[in-house]
Amino acid sequence: MVESVFELREGYVAGLRTFRRDEPFFAGHFPGHPIVPGVLLLEGLAQTMAYYALFHQPAQRVFLVGVDRARFRAIVEPGTEVTFEVQMGEQRFGMLTGHGQVRAAGRMVAEATIKGFAGVPGRTFG
Repeated sequence: MVESVFELREGYVAGLRTFRRDEPFFAGHFPGHPIVPGVLLLEGLAQTMAYYALFHQPAQRVFLVGVDRARFRAIVEPGTEVTFEVQMGEQRFGMLTGHGQVRAAGRMVAEATIKGFAGVPGRTFG
């Protein structure tokens, strides 16, 4: 989902993605008026947070374990470049929390609190 990460600093990470017009999900979402599915915007936030975690602990794997307070504020159409920004929150015992915002042309189009687990497969999440 995330094509590039352009900012990484303590407690913050930001990445980019341009949704191309030829992407297969546009055919069914929605015919005649394609828009980016909200779940893909959330996945972009999760991957951006995972990049932050893996940068700091590369031997781990990061699993999405929760999404809270997701809000979609505007439609994202084909050809739009979006920025995924995650302000990291609490990080304890492998659990990560971040507040993410998706922006297009400087305008917030979606936001959510993203929760992840950085660890090894097979372990139970909290």
